[in-house]
Amino acid sequence: MKSIIQTEKECFITGKKTGLESHHIFGGNPNRKNSEKYGLKVWLCYEYHRGDRGVHNDEKLALWLHKVGQRAFEDKCGTREDFVRVFGRNYL
Repeated sequence: MKSIIQTEKECFITGKKTGLESHHIFGGNPNRKNSEKYGLKVWLCYEYHRGDRGVHNDEKLALWLHKVGQRAFEDKCGTREDFVRVFGRNYL
């Protein structure tokens, strides 16, 4: 599924249009599959995906994206209770 958060293929943080990687906001099994199912993914440049400043190395950035993802789910897919049922916790 396409992202429900972004319509343009650009880094969600910097706006760069090259060197992009798709990031599933909620990782692990089954959350990665659910991120795909509900379109909870964003494009990130390497630096903010897997680099030293990246979401996989920065808990604050990961939490911020979790909040962005939950808000998008609640706006477009279901209630907060639905989100918690699918992803296992409330980030807001």
